[in-house]
Amino acid sequence: MNSPRASSRRYLPTSPFGPPPEGPPVEQYELDDLVTHDRYGLGRVILVESGAVVVDFTAKKMRITAPFARMIKL
Repeated sequence: MNSPRASSRRYLPTSPFGPPPEGPPVEQYELDDLVTHDRYGLGRVILVESGAVVVDFTAKKMRITAPFARMIKL
C-alpha cells in the first residue's frame, strides 16, 4: 500500500535501498528548432520561455509546457 507521504520521504544514506531514481532531463529547445508533435504535426519554435515554448504549426501557434512529452526535436 502506497501512502501519499511515501514520495516526500527523504532518503537515508544508511538505507540498504538505493536513492529514488531521478526523472528524465527536460528537453532544451532553442529558437528556430524544428519539432514534431503527436497532435499538431511539424512545427518551428518561435519563442522560448522558462518551462514552455511557443511553436508555429502553420495552422496555429501553440504554447506547450514542460515536460514536452509529446514533442520531439528534429
